[in-house]
This record gives sequence, C-alpha cells and structure tokens, in this order.
Amino acid sequence: MLQIENVGVRYGPTVVLDGLSWTVGTTGSVVTALLGPSGCGKSTLIRAVAGLEPLSHGRIRFDGGDLSELPAHRRDFGVVFQDGQLFPGRTVASNIAYGLRMRRWSRATIRARVAEMLDLVRLPDFADRGVDELSGGQAQRVALARSLAPRPRLLLLDEPLAALDRLLRDQLAIEIAEIVRDAATPTIVVTHDHNEAALMADTISVMREGELVQTDVPEHLWSSPVDEWTARFLGVTTVIEAEFAGASAQTELGPVGLAVPDGHRRLGLRAESMRAVRAGSDDDVVGVVATVADLPAGRRVRVVTDVGEVDAVTSERAAVGDRVGLRIVAERVAVIGS
Repeated sequence: MLQIENVGVRYGPTVVLDGLSWTVGTTGSVVTALLGPSGCGKSTLIRAVAGLEPLSHGRIRFDGGDLSELPAHRRDFGVVFQDGQLFPGRTVASNIAYGLRMRRWSRATIRARVAEMLDLVRLPDFADRGVDELSGGQAQRVALARSLAPRPRLLLLDEPLAALDRLLRDQLAIEIAEIVRDAATPTIVVTHDHNEAALMADTISVMREGELVQTDVPEHLWSSPVDEWTARFLGVTTVIEAEFAGASAQTELGPVGLAVPDGHRRLGLRAESMRAVRAGSDDDVVGVVATVADLPAGRRVRVVTDVGEVDAVTSERAAVGDRVGLRIVAERVAVIGS
C-alpha cells in the first residue's frame, strides 16, 4: 500500500502540491489511474513518489516504510514516461537487461528474464532488434518490459500513451493493463484521457489543481461524480435540477426514473443520456437541431430547446433545422454529489 500524507512540492516560489493525502492499493485493485486535466499536478505527484522531486513537507510511505528521505534508485519502483526514454543505438534485449545488469544478475539469469519479458509484452522475436527500428507502440512495450524486468514493488506510468494515435492508444491501454496484471505488479497510471483510465484501471482518482477530489471504481465514478466540476470533466455537458419522489422526477427536459432516495438531486447529462427522436409525442421536450456529427459510436446532435442547448444521440437521420423530440435515458444519467 502506498500512503501519501500531507505532501507538498514547490518549484521555487510556485506551490504545485500542498497538503495532499492519498492512499493507493486495495484488495482487487492492481491498476490505479490518476486522472486529471493538464497542469493539475499529476506528473509532479508521480515524480515525487518515484523520488525524482523533493518534498517541501509531508511523508510518502510504501508498505509501512517511510520513503521521504530514500533516493530514487533505492525505492525499487519502475517508471515509464511518455516517450519511453529507451537507450538509442542499443538492442531491445540490451535495453531490457539494463536494470538487471545494474543489480549484478548473472548472464544466464538476465537472458532468461529478458526472454520472459519479451514474451510478456508480446515481442518474443525482438531481442536483437535495434530500438531505433521500433514503432511507437513497440517502443512503449519495450519500455514497460525494461521497467518490469527487475520485479519492481510499484510501477509508475506517466502518460505512457499520450504520443500515440487513438486506435493504438486504446489497443495498447488494454494490453498494458493485461501485462501488469499478469506480472502482478501494483501500478499507477497518470492520464488526462477518460477512455484510457477506464480501459486500464480498477480504481480511478480524479485530480484538480493539486487536490484529489474523488477516488472510486470507474462505474461509480461515471454515475456518481462528487461535484459539478468533476461531472463536467468526466463528460457531462448539461446539468439539470430534479425533485425525486418514489424513484421518479419530472425535469425541465422530461421525466426520469432512477433508484435514488426522495429529495432534490442534480443530474448530469452526457450526449448518451439523451435520445433524439422524431418530434410528435406530447411527452417529449421539442427542439431544433443545431449541429450534426456522425461519429464512430453513432450520430450525435446538438439541439436548441427552450431551456438551452442539449447534446443527444440518435439512430435516425437528422439535419440542421429539423425539429426533434428529446427523451432522457435514465441509465446514462449521472447523479451529482450522491
């Protein structure tokens, strides 16, 4: 278990972290994502955990041991950065073996471990390949293998997929999560990407301006964000008020049924929380289509209504200027602050 207690980090007069506390490592949670917008302090926190940034105050403990004064090379943590930082002009095997040579492993043991790591990251025939010949995805898998080879107590991944295209990022996110679980290595991944966090992590911690605002399993995080800022950061585009009685409420965008206690609630709506249909039903809120986007996941429209602009999805053909009805998809609604 990693315990961060009242930690502060400064860059000269600039305070990046101040009084931050965080606990990572629970039963059944191998991968934790640290999710937040650029500049919120995520990378600074991970660098402090790795021992690459000095603390102005506070303590960092791992498995009960105080790391605060322990240099980075003695923490026995693996780190993978965005660019992988492989040693150019060397082979894949030489890169993976680097940490093992520093630990004075025998040649035979190193060869066996390198082969094991190449199998783990699904590059079994790449030992003699120069790292300069690798694709971006292959290079990140080699960087991962190099970090895992010495059997680190904790693996830290700092935006490891940010330089890759979307298709490769999603594919590699799944692969990396499988690899670290197969290696049974506790892992923290820093990212600003919601999809990446969802694909990789058992638990997600959301960070804002140097503070941790919510830690939860992905399903509950999407459905129950702690406040409006978190809801909007996680994709909510419209917030409405609702007064529930008997697990249902009438809102300005129509009725909604949710298994929540009676009383006032604030609901967060993403595009998938609203379905646009042909106008005609008296029960539907009616609006005019302002924009249409045909996306891989389906058709998305922005609809101008009497209560403002609302994003929605539709399976029907739609054009700018069409009148459509809107219906709330209850299972896609977020209940804010619940």
